[in-house]
Amino acid sequence: MTSYDLAAAAPELAPGARNAIHTCLRLEAHERVTLITDREALDIAAALAREVEEVGSPYRLMVLEDYAPRPLAGMPPAVLAELERSQVSVYAAAALPGELPARIAMAEVINRRRIRHGHMVNIDRRIMTEGMRADFAAVDALSSRLIEKVRPARSVRVTSPGGTDLTATFSPHLKWIKTSGIISPDKWGNLPGGEIFTCPEGVEGRFVVDGVVGDYLCRKYGDLRQTPLVIDVAGSRIRGLACDDAELLAEFRAYTATDANSDRVGEFAIGTNIALGDVVGNILQDEKIPGVHIAFGHPYAEHTGADWASTTHIDCVARESSIWVDGEQVMERGRFLI
Repeated sequence: MTSYDLAAAAPELAPGARNAIHTCLRLEAHERVTLITDREALDIAAALAREVEEVGSPYRLMVLEDYAPRPLAGMPPAVLAELERSQVSVYAAAALPGELPARIAMAEVINRRRIRHGHMVNIDRRIMTEGMRADFAAVDALSSRLIEKVRPARSVRVTSPGGTDLTATFSPHLKWIKTSGIISPDKWGNLPGGEIFTCPEGVEGRFVVDGVVGDYLCRKYGDLRQTPLVIDVAGSRIRGLACDDAELLAEFRAYTATDANSDRVGEFAIGTNIALGDVVGNILQDEKIPGVHIAFGHPYAEHTGADWASTTHIDCVARESSIWVDGEQVMERGRFLI
């Protein structure tokens, strides 16, 4: 890292970076690391690099703007080639419009090579000092208990004070996945971690997004408490949209019309990061808040077993979820009952 002084990395970022490298990725000295970042997140990348150096692992830090203009039209070949040599990787960079296919191309290498990968899209200092300081052993223990409860379940109902009333049904042929922050070769995960998810078989009802929406729209619109997005779903597809913010409504409608499955629910997830409180306006952390989020588009078929695909994926977070698993209540307004 020739253009940045690692010694100047902010000390307040060190605990979160230490958690990422030592606890979540469990890096060992013989493993090679690829750190992918952008100019906006260089201070966070520096903190991560210092922890990698403490372990003694060989690594390469790659700043995206050094290899291609942003937004990325595709993941730079040099980055993909470096991943082919690595056992561990981190992506700490902003999400810009149109870049999801580039990240999907990166994920293809990660999945194929079973790289332990920490995905930190839109990471910022606040998340490094909040969600990344979680006790991920405790988050993993809770996630393990919860996933054992939902795996045999036929249906989950979720409601919220904001107006959500949604029921998802599940198939034994579609797998539940745990991404609790403890990352294994079987599934890369977002950092901070803390969720279980699957591709639902069917979804019916209303989902009120009074938290945040994902991908690049999150950076633009942030916390939606004052202008919630109301989504009516039937047959797992969007059948109605409403929002007082006309611009958000138009952009979300266009995003979910990108391809034939962009309006289809591809993910049903329950956040399990018990270190988190309220929405901060950043999807990377907010989707891990105890509660429910759903996503339209890409169903992570390589992990869930879904038999369809999409070129888009946008998460939607509700506040203060209450959850029933086959009729048994497991959460009351964001507080776990198990």
